[in-house]
Amino acid sequence: MKWNSIRAKLIIFLLLATVIPIVTTMFVTYSYTAHSLRTRVAEEDTKLLYQGGRHIVNLVEDLNRSSSNVFSISNQLKAGYEDVQSDSRVYAVLSNIATSVPDIFQVYLYENGNRKATLVTLNTPQRNYNTDVYTDVLTEDRPTVWVQKSHMSHTYGLKALQPRYPSRPVFTLHRRIENVPSSEVIGYLSIDVSLTALTDIVDQLYNKEREKIFIVDENGDLIYADEQSKLGEPLQESWYSGVISASGRTSGHFEQDGSLFIYNKITGKGMKWTIVKQIPVSYLVREANHAAGINLLLLAVSLIVIAAATIIISVRITAPIKQLGKYMNQIQSGNLNVDIQPASNDEIGAVMLRFRSMMDTINNLILREYKLELANKTNQLRAMQAQINPHFLNNTLQIIGTLALELKMPRIYALLSALAKMMHYSMHFEDKNVTLRDELEHVKAYIELQKERFESRFQFQYDVDDSLLDLPMPKMILQPVVENYFKHGLDRTASDGELTLAARRLGEGQFEIVVRNNGAQIPEGRLQQLQQKLSDLSADRIHHPVDEGDEASRPSIGLANVLARLQLVNRDSAALTISNLDPVGVQITLIIPDQNRSGA
Repeated sequence: MKWNSIRAKLIIFLLLATVIPIVTTMFVTYSYTAHSLRTRVAEEDTKLLYQGGRHIVNLVEDLNRSSSNVFSISNQLKAGYEDVQSDSRVYAVLSNIATSVPDIFQVYLYENGNRKATLVTLNTPQRNYNTDVYTDVLTEDRPTVWVQKSHMSHTYGLKALQPRYPSRPVFTLHRRIENVPSSEVIGYLSIDVSLTALTDIVDQLYNKEREKIFIVDENGDLIYADEQSKLGEPLQESWYSGVISASGRTSGHFEQDGSLFIYNKITGKGMKWTIVKQIPVSYLVREANHAAGINLLLLAVSLIVIAAATIIISVRITAPIKQLGKYMNQIQSGNLNVDIQPASNDEIGAVMLRFRSMMDTINNLILREYKLELANKTNQLRAMQAQINPHFLNNTLQIIGTLALELKMPRIYALLSALAKMMHYSMHFEDKNVTLRDELEHVKAYIELQKERFESRFQFQYDVDDSLLDLPMPKMILQPVVENYFKHGLDRTASDGELTLAARRLGEGQFEIVVRNNGAQIPEGRLQQLQQKLSDLSADRIHHPVDEGDEASRPSIGLANVLARLQLVNRDSAALTISNLDPVGVQITLIIPDQNRSGA
């Protein structure tokens, strides 16, 4: 087979045209799948670590609240009483602290007044008199409440404790007891918490067989790790010192040394910890690797099938062409009466039939001409939809208003004027940004119509400083906010409704608009859902269509769209909050950047 022949070129082309797209598709699919797995795992684990961090913070907060019970005996600590009743009270308070939070191993109290130390280990008390405070407890160079890194438990210098409890890994919350309101130190309190308290939380955050997790304090010392021998030791890893410790972000993820690291920094009373999860990349992409192996096997089988099919198809395609070439060679030699027989019923067979017909025409000196006819259709059916010009409606309203004045009906004229103002305001779609003055005038026109509708069952007041009237803002922002009162809050049986709108400058670059009413409150469950929707609103979700079918969700649609439009113009610097007022009423607050100042 000659390499410059059509058959050779066709075989090579078909193989390349088949193999290259398949291999490229496999590579792109593998890369995309692996990247998607990394991204999905990073996002899911970031949320998981955040939840775990919140549980740890809640644990420390519970310990902090429990430790504050010691102030119930502050007068006794200050006076330094030495009697059975005082000792009983101290034991009762320490016992209450020890049982307030699960996994508390022991509680240590040192009283400065009488130099007495009390240790309650698993409800077993022990006291030492005329002794010094244990060294680790001294907190003059630390905050009032701080959390000590993980260490093995000890008896705080009380050697005669009976029965002896085995030492176990713990972390400790220390509190310096001061004689409030002065800063005089009257004692120290330490609460040892077994690491099982962290284990119960951390075990829900990772797969022990494949992944690793670390909890590190602000000094880089290990609070929690799979290897207990490293607890309390500095974390000597380049990925921590080079990336996480140096980063100012509270959470994130990155790849290094063949692993994906996800971290989340948590802050609580007396603690600044970082949770780090390490996942081998090979474990993440195991599914992608398995799929790639299957695809390679399928590719090998496909190549064999494709190569065989390509050769067969190429031979079948080129054989009639070669036969046609032989016919042409005979005609070229002068034999015009060659019996041309089509070799197949496909396109090449049709070419041979055409060639035979052409030879018959030449032999019989008959020239057959084919004429092409072009037909151009110029008539098109156009359906014209009648439209009413909005300006015609506006002019018509003005004519009706003039007639109302002539008939001495000023109220009708006022209502028509308010409606005309609203129509004129809404018709100018090219105005994306307006001033607060324009928005306020639009709201006043809307209120005028609502007063007639609800027979003046409410009062509307506004308090806007003249210096704010020329501030720019997106169009149609205030009217949907005010409209919520008439849809959901106004009591149609009462006549003491109140609706207020106030605007004030917050500081450099921001101003605040507060819309408040005395209507019905939003049910608590619905309010929480609405607040969650507003807090979850992001630039990624702004363009998603909102389902308006649910009647209960309609209050959130207007507010969500208002916030979405504010964020589209001002990014994340705009805000909208909603809350119930006590005893009745709802307040909606808009925080809008001053575009004049930000632009400057």
